[in-house]
Amino acid sequence: MHFSKPLFLLAGLESLCEAAIFSADADLDNSVWGRSTPSTSSSTPKDRRRVVRQRLGSRQSSWSPPADLTTPLKEVWDHTLETYNNGDPFGFTNYGWDQLKATEGTLNYCVRWESDTTVSQAQRDQIATAVNEQYQKWFSYVYGYDGFPYSNISVNVVGWAVKDASLLEGSTEGLDVYTDVDSEGIPQCAESCGRYFNQADGEYSSCAGGAVSHYDQSLWLTDGLSGGTGGDWGQRIGTEYFLEALASENIHILLHEMGHTFGLDDFYDWTPTGVDSFIMLAGSAQEVTEFDGWMLRNWWYELSRERGWQS
Repeated sequence: MHFSKPLFLLAGLESLCEAAIFSADADLDNSVWGRSTPSTSSSTPKDRRRVVRQRLGSRQSSWSPPADLTTPLKEVWDHTLETYNNGDPFGFTNYGWDQLKATEGTLNYCVRWESDTTVSQAQRDQIATAVNEQYQKWFSYVYGYDGFPYSNISVNVVGWAVKDASLLEGSTEGLDVYTDVDSEGIPQCAESCGRYFNQADGEYSSCAGGAVSHYDQSLWLTDGLSGGTGGDWGQRIGTEYFLEALASENIHILLHEMGHTFGLDDFYDWTPTGVDSFIMLAGSAQEVTEFDGWMLRNWWYELSRERGWQS
């Protein structure tokens, strides 16, 4: 993920003038991901995960990472300060962090279904559950940490965009159903209801359902897509990959792209000292690792002070 370097723009987002965060082009190269299908169990032994949780749990109040992670974390943050948004990472104001503050601890999703295949009510429920569960794997690292104000972030799917409403089988009660399209003719949730399209003022008076129907991010599922992309607008991954992975504990491409939404970078052109397996190093890990968790914490630590969010 980089800012203003220049940015590459995805179909359906190219009309925006605001700066945006995006994953690197290489995220779309399926070869970087190793196994294309996530494993159904964690790749880290249980005893190792227990040690990791103990290390994290004992350091909840301030920036005090484990000694073996101090150097690589500093390298990552220095790189962030140098490369993001022309050297002004804090000048960008639509990180996932900003979205959480605006909504007081909730994230609303709209699914872009770029497919001619029908999707059952059960599948839609599974998708909503999976999106929440995958985000919680990230949020668990900031719950209770350094004044983070939320302890149970609610992640909800509030809408679907489809080529034809008949593709949505079963009841759609409680969902906003869109048949809007972007400039490429791809299903898109209404721009009037999307935070990405209204981030300058956060105003949703033109949204048919009002602010309550707004969505903060899109989950864009595309038939035949390899790899994925991610940014402040949400995440895009292949339909087939995602549906096959619904029962998996870790949907690793989605986890990686979610990391971009909260400011974490790609590592295609360099690797921090002493770490070589973490979710943001595409293909090297199947789950959010301790190092990923501390990179996320670093963002909260720095951004919350810059934004004046610390009480």
